[in-house]
Amino acid sequence: MKEPKINQNRISRRQFTFSALAGTALLGSSSVFASEESNKKLRIGFISPRTGPLAGFGKTDPYILTQARNALKSGLTIKNVVYEVEIFDRDTQSDPSRAGQLAKDLINNENIDLMLAVSTPETINPVSDACEAAGIPCISTVMPWEAWYFGRGAIAGEPSPFKWTYHFGFGVNEFYESYISQWSLVATNKKVGVMYPNDADGNAIRAVLAPQLEAAGYTIIDPGAYETGTSDFSSQIALFKREGIEIFNSFPIPPDFAAFWRQAAQQGLTRQIKICQVAKTGLFPSDIEALGGLGENIASAAYWHKAFPYRSPLTGQNGVELCDSYETESGEQWTQQLGASLSLIDAGVEAMRATTNPKDKAALATAISQLKTTTIGGRLDFTSGPVPNVAFGPIIGTQWVKAKTGPFEYDYVITENATDKNVPVESVLRLYNS
Repeated sequence: MKEPKINQNRISRRQFTFSALAGTALLGSSSVFASEESNKKLRIGFISPRTGPLAGFGKTDPYILTQARNALKSGLTIKNVVYEVEIFDRDTQSDPSRAGQLAKDLINNENIDLMLAVSTPETINPVSDACEAAGIPCISTVMPWEAWYFGRGAIAGEPSPFKWTYHFGFGVNEFYESYISQWSLVATNKKVGVMYPNDADGNAIRAVLAPQLEAAGYTIIDPGAYETGTSDFSSQIALFKREGIEIFNSFPIPPDFAAFWRQAAQQGLTRQIKICQVAKTGLFPSDIEALGGLGENIASAAYWHKAFPYRSPLTGQNGVELCDSYETESGEQWTQQLGASLSLIDAGVEAMRATTNPKDKAALATAISQLKTTTIGGRLDFTSGPVPNVAFGPIIGTQWVKAKTGPFEYDYVITENATDKNVPVESVLRLYNS
């Protein structure tokens, strides 16, 4: 009797069941391993304007991001757990709509744990709004906090409507203190011509700063809000000449100021100006160099300067070391945005260090709200801000003067330190037509 042939391809039900269970176990193990890997990776979004009319704010961000990634390449240790950190950076192209879209993409498609947004309401407010709606912790800096807080719907005297979004930096009062501390030392007729645009910055400044200056004895000559992109400023210039202003103050985007100041020179206004005090423009060497000889002695305001006496907890650098490194590698002059953007990353990393589980978004938001630390930009304390969700930051008086030595045309010198006495003053404010 022949032995029956055994079909090697046939599997008994018992064998099949065993194999299936084993396969399922293996798949389950892979899923667990993947989950564990995911839980040990922190994903940070970083959004800033690198192209378009606000490009000066983002020009140095690639360098800062490289510094941060190098500092984090071995991971971030939090409560004895080592997390891999990945930073997803995006350029808004100076477009608020694009800023909001980029934020949503990072939230929905990259599954970020923390959002960082930097520079101007055009970037920060739409990103913050997207994060608030999605329940993603977000930290931002470099815009007046009033334009961030009230500009997004908060109401004075009422509880904060924000749970997930936080902002640190200067406010209108810091501009006031900075301006008054040095304007009062210059003999003028105290007539201030202002050019405040019809945007979040301009409206916040008009509502708060102008009344403060008037209360301090200055006469405000305001031709009214202008629209960003205006090309003809003849009517404003004529008003300023007629009123005899000797101080000029503005918060425009750089191209608008360049157009205005050239026309002001052509029409004779600049000859009567003793103090030209600008903000949002005049922050970076490129802004001043674009004006040719009209840029010398323009007074600015610094939210960071390489003379700030603080170190980055992430990279260990102080301001001079950071700026010298940037100039050596790039061949270009340092800008205050170097320290501002690094201070934002410092804050984000320190907030993650402060929580037992940085993957828990609610815990991370709570850690931000309680954060007290020192960044390369100075002391940061979210528990004692002027309003909830906001931490104080300084504005330091500065001025662009002809460089006596070195490869660059202008030096950016500190002229007052009313909002941070730890910052050393380097020079007195010079008259614009000195």
